Amino acid sequence: MKLNEANMGNTEWPEKGYFVPSFDRKAMIKKTITQPKWVHFGAGNIFRAFQANLAQRMLENGWDDTGITVVEGYDYEIIEKMYRPHDNLSLLVTLKADGSVDKSIIASIAESCILDSTNESEFERLKEIFISDSLQLATFTITEKGYSIKNAAGVLLPAVEKDFAEGPECPASYIGKVSALLYERYMSGEKKIAMVSTDNCSHNGDKLYDAVHAFAVAWTGNGKAEKGFLDYIEDENRVSFPWSMIDKITPRPDDSVNELLKKDGVEDLDPVVTSLKTWVAPFVNAEESEYLVIEDKFPNGRPQLEKVGVIFTDKETVDRVERMKVCTCLNPLHTALAVYGCVLGYKKISDEMKDPALLGLVKNIGYKEGLPVVTDPGAIRPQEFIDTVVNVRIPNVFMPDTPQRIATDTSQKLAIRFGETVKAYSASDELSVSDLKFIPLVYAGWLRYLMGIDDEGEAFEPSPDPLLVKAQSYVKDIRLGDTDEDALKAAVLPLLKDDTVFGLDLEKAGLSDLVISYFAQLNAGKGAVRATLDRYCK
Repeated sequence: MKLNEANMGNTEWPEKGYFVPSFDRKAMIKKTITQPKWVHFGAGNIFRAFQANLAQRMLENGWDDTGITVVEGYDYEIIEKMYRPHDNLSLLVTLKADGSVDKSIIASIAESCILDSTNESEFERLKEIFISDSLQLATFTITEKGYSIKNAAGVLLPAVEKDFAEGPECPASYIGKVSALLYERYMSGEKKIAMVSTDNCSHNGDKLYDAVHAFAVAWTGNGKAEKGFLDYIEDENRVSFPWSMIDKITPRPDDSVNELLKKDGVEDLDPVVTSLKTWVAPFVNAEESEYLVIEDKFPNGRPQLEKVGVIFTDKETVDRVERMKVCTCLNPLHTALAVYGCVLGYKKISDEMKDPALLGLVKNIGYKEGLPVVTDPGAIRPQEFIDTVVNVRIPNVFMPDTPQRIATDTSQKLAIRFGETVKAYSASDELSVSDLKFIPLVYAGWLRYLMGIDDEGEAFEPSPDPLLVKAQSYVKDIRLGDTDEDALKAAVLPLLKDDTVFGLDLEKAGLSDLVISYFAQLNAGKGAVRATLDRYCK
């Protein structure tokens, strides 16, 4: 059983439980190449598990007759060593919480391209696509970093600075190349298009717009592009940059899934590790749950993706859905499990959900403290969303996510994941900050985590965090067993008052004393973290 076009008809696929699409793939490829409608930048796992599967379901139900052109602009070897050798086919293994799996051949990718302006044939093909009247949308999963044109100090990246000066002829930066393709579309008749970021970051459409707009400003300002190009980019009736909220867990391909496929007789499953250290396999594994909410702003029309579960709405609703997820129903629960999971020695988030105290902690954070102040976006019901998170998604044993990974950059997450709820309580006429008991327990858990000592008294290495050294400086003189609250307060209060970390001054908010009290209890000695969680959460 080889994953390629010639073996699509192999009867062993359905016999072994694989879904094999029945649409005319050759006709789809031919039409997509001549009349492209949807191009996607970013050939990674989330794309193969989500967007490519959406397109497949559209094709399989007869709701569309064109597929997707996928473009990779960071690691070209993904296309050269994985997509093209398998005729742009891949396997999707959906890992369900009940322990079962669904296996599908994903055949909706008509063409794979490389975003390399120095490769004439590759870049010319992309220009052909971008001047097509039929092109309706370009979607993106290039990570939040992909939209950056400046470094942490606010200085233009060297490739971007060079591209600004030299214009759209042969740009080197990612967004420079995307902007050059948009310039081709402008020059071919100012044709309309939607540029849709589906990366998991706040107000993602604005991030893409800001990056592209910077190129348009630079190029029109120095005469490298026609003046009208800037007007084109700034006119949302011609080029739109919708906001979106995406939510689907697609971990790195798991060894257990690899073994499952091998037992089925699937050949050539060995992953490729590229020279850029990208790990890519012919299959992707993902959870069953998925959400994609997009601002409905498509100047040149769009596929009817609402037929396959995509929610199209207005910008304000997208924002509310994102806040519901990030501030209440998912991300805060993950962070709570990450902090305590590291201190308690857990290696899988799913195992933590079997711990009665940790389960009680996340339920209280989500249901008791979060839901009363969440804004119901309407498009997705918060109660239903959090029910799925708590009962299906996080406990899914197939999801090999770790508290150590999720604990990365915790200092950057606390303000939005918990601070917004605290602010809502402060502003409420019916609720009081003093009602909050479990969010402060997470803050105290983070202080305990910063000590780098687990509940057995053994050292562990906290996850990477840009503020780790600074944050740890507040606890560096605290020893396991120190419980004097006055001494602890003198050490950590400056950190608790840092509104850049917590989103507000916890002392002014009235929470610092409770946090310090919890911290003292968590630090009482070996086993104190377990005892404290059992005391308040079971």
